[in-house]
Amino acid sequence: MKARQFRYYDLLVHIFVVVLLISNLVGQKITAVGPFRVSGAQLLFPITYIFGDVFTEVYGYGASRRAIWIGFFASALLAGMGLFTVWLPPAPDWHGQEAFAKVFEFVPRLVAASLVAYWCGEFANSFVLAKMKLWTNGKYLWTRTVGSTVVGQAVDTAVVMTLAFGGSLAPSLIVNLILSGYLFKVTYEVLATPLTYAIVNSLKRSEGVDTFDRATSFNPFRHALEEPGLE
Repeated sequence: MKARQFRYYDLLVHIFVVVLLISNLVGQKITAVGPFRVSGAQLLFPITYIFGDVFTEVYGYGASRRAIWIGFFASALLAGMGLFTVWLPPAPDWHGQEAFAKVFEFVPRLVAASLVAYWCGEFANSFVLAKMKLWTNGKYLWTRTVGSTVVGQAVDTAVVMTLAFGGSLAPSLIVNLILSGYLFKVTYEVLATPLTYAIVNSLKRSEGVDTFDRATSFNPFRHALEEPGLE
């Protein structure tokens, strides 16, 4: 059976992966906003959850699962290539090795933490949204976007901060990062709800689809890269 061809799904996946990769690169920067401490990735990373909501709400859990795995492999490739290029001997007349290494030697740990956290958090987010869509019979989109974010971001933030900074930052600072990041990302999603509504409704009209995951397998490993529309 051929997968249904969607007009915008592949473009959205490309944008989603770009945002995810940039988040991995800027995640080392810690910014002070009053008493709160927020990493650079947290300014951009919540957008990936909005994409996750859009994928699940419009195209279904299977489409979201495919996007998550594509992002997973892209991030792993970034980490591997970053580490490999650090190991390569620098040219004698190039003096940027120390700065280059400082950024990219940390990236593999950050990406590993991000991958584990995002894998857990995004699948939790998609699962909750898909189930809530069935419970609400497709109504009250805001309850699904906010409810799934509350669960997914709690998992994601706690895991990524613990794995990325455990042993290198004080426990009190890590707790501050978790709480600050969680509140920031949930608030981010709530404020973005009107935008999410607009994108979801526009895509549903353009694609002519509104997927309900009534017979979907929620196993994250099942047909991980299968084209959306087959399941």
